[in-house]
Amino acid sequence: MTTALFVVTEEGYWGEECIEPLTTLTDAGVDITVATPTGHAPVVDERSVDPDEVGEELAEWVRECATTDSRLANPEPIATVAADDYDLVVFPGGHGTMWDINTDKHARTLLANAVAGDDGLALVVCHAVGLLAFTRKADGDEYLVAGRSVTGFPNAWEEGIVDENDCMADGRKLPYWVEDEVIAAGADWDAELDADESVTVDGDLVTARGPPSSAAAAETILAELEIAQEA
Repeated sequence: MTTALFVVTEEGYWGEECIEPLTTLTDAGVDITVATPTGHAPVVDERSVDPDEVGEELAEWVRECATTDSRLANPEPIATVAADDYDLVVFPGGHGTMWDINTDKHARTLLANAVAGDDGLALVVCHAVGLLAFTRKADGDEYLVAGRSVTGFPNAWEEGIVDENDCMADGRKLPYWVEDEVIAAGADWDAELDADESVTVDGDLVTARGPPSSAAAAETILAELEIAQEA
């Protein structure tokens, strides 16, 4: 059976970016384990389940899945899991990743090991793409993302969220901007702002731009894993 590890922030994950691939892979028969930085249940970003923000149908579906999925309710601490035990490691996005996942040494190890060999695969979504700015290859010599083609949450979108002091509406200050840091780490960045969806495959690394790309990202992962979707 194909296995996947979802590494989810405790500081506010974007619902669709986690639930869409989680349910799609589950329906395809993938056995999924969830991990968080401390092993506490992840917290969904309330904006991602606000009907005024995402629509009533999507908000209701995400909230129901987020509150009833036993895997999300009972995660493992990321320090206790290993990428080698899974066929796929998924890093859902959300601003919350900026304050825990993206700079966590165990998350960096999971990502580096997921793409180190010939058999691993990683999906990194939206703000979680910032993890690439802090992750070096397993040998430690250079950044994992150097020379790789990636997409992710763009500066053009961030500008509409934070104020002139880089503070969000909830008062938290954004510690960095994903696009800037990932480019600085050597990535070939293209968020494809003219496209409705943006998913980039560069070998064993798959990146997705944001919420509207979640379904396409899940479908891409199934194709990479050579798992047929139900009609």
